[in-house]
Amino acid sequence: MKDNEHIITQFYTAFQQLDADGMAACYHENVRFEDPAFGVLNGSRAGAMWQMLCSNARDLKIEFGSIEVNGNMGKAKWEAWYTFSKTGRKVHNSVSAYFEFKDGKIISHQDEFNLWRWAGQALGIQGYLLGGTRFFRSKLQAQTNKTLNRFIDK
Repeated sequence: MKDNEHIITQFYTAFQQLDADGMAACYHENVRFEDPAFGVLNGSRAGAMWQMLCSNARDLKIEFGSIEVNGNMGKAKWEAWYTFSKTGRKVHNSVSAYFEFKDGKIISHQDEFNLWRWAGQALGIQGYLLGGTRFFRSKLQAQTNKTLNRFIDK
C-alpha cells in the first residue's frame, strides 16, 4: 500500500509537469471529485477534467504544500497562477484540497476556493458582481461540464 502523503505529492508533482495521466494514476477508478467550478465529477470524468486542463494550459504554474495525512484522510494547499484563456486575464487561485484514500489511491478529492475572488480575477467587473451568487456557480458548472463533454467526445 502506498503512503498517502506520497500519493498527494505524486499527484501535485504530476500537475506541475502537466502530466494528467500521472494525476489520474493517483485516483481510484471510483473517485469522486468536487470543486466550485465543475461541481461533482465521478470516475473517469475527474481524470478527463485534468487531461483537459493540462492540455489547454499555456502559462500554468503550480505550487503545493502543507500536506497533512491522518489515516485514510488527507489535506493540502495548492496555488495556481495562469492566464484565463477566455478573457486573457491573469489569475492566482489559492486552493484547499481534501482527500480520502482507498486501496492506495485517492477515492475522494474536494477542492475549495473562493469562487467570488476567482471570478473577479478571471472575468473582471462582471465576475466581481456575480461571482458570489448561486446563479453564477450554476452557470459556470453548466459551462465547464459542457466544455468537458466536448473534450471527452473528441
